[in-house]
Amino acid sequence: MTRVLLLGGTTEASRLAEVLAARGVEAVFSYAGRTEAPKAQPLPQRVGGFGGVAGLVAYLREGRFTHVVDATHPFAAQMSRNAVAACAEAGVPLIALERPAWQAGPGDDWVAVADVAGAVAALPDRGARVFLAIGKQTLEPFAAKPGNFYLLRLVDPPEGALPLADAEAVIARGPFTEEGDVALMRARGITHVVAKNAGGAGAEAKLAAARALGLRVVMIDRPALPARRVVGEIGAVLDWIVHSGTVSAGTERGV
Repeated sequence: MTRVLLLGGTTEASRLAEVLAARGVEAVFSYAGRTEAPKAQPLPQRVGGFGGVAGLVAYLREGRFTHVVDATHPFAAQMSRNAVAACAEAGVPLIALERPAWQAGPGDDWVAVADVAGAVAALPDRGARVFLAIGKQTLEPFAAKPGNFYLLRLVDPPEGALPLADAEAVIARGPFTEEGDVALMRARGITHVVAKNAGGAGAEAKLAAARALGLRVVMIDRPALPARRVVGEIGAVLDWIVHSGTVSAGTERGV
């Protein structure tokens, strides 16, 4: 019997959950618990961490999982690393559903940096008005440049004071539109956009808006991960699961 652990948190993970549920595949959808009200899924859900590699190994064995699909955010690096190690130890096959990275195009003014520290270094020391589109987990390093204004867009209201001297938080859940982001950036006088290269269409509007307004984008590259099998389409994940003989082949291809 096939039993899938789907490590989710992305639009692609939600779409895969719908397909698995429609085909009657036994699966569990796992959320990291970063947001207060995660999107409901058509599969049984669990929320929270596993307790490192050892905890994930125990969960896989106790739950008798036969497949693991890592469809987490491209910057959920620790979870992805733990999945590689745990699946190797537990002997459970692993595949990653990973959206393609964004690429700069005509009219873009991008500066690529390796990490958050590089993004901080790439900003002016003072006077910049920065759309800091990186979530709430890595804000503190930007406090090193208190002479800038920072606009944050968060899914949930921040708990307590922000670690930035001059900042505003907008609470909103995507997907967003180019028109809406252009209006937001104009209203706040934004001069720079800092983004993680998450890929996908749901958060791409800010990049189109930056292009339209002629703004510089500081793009943080994806973290390095251990070698693993990676596909970019839901159909490829289904084809991989089909080898168990319990799921009929399908035509779902887009991500």
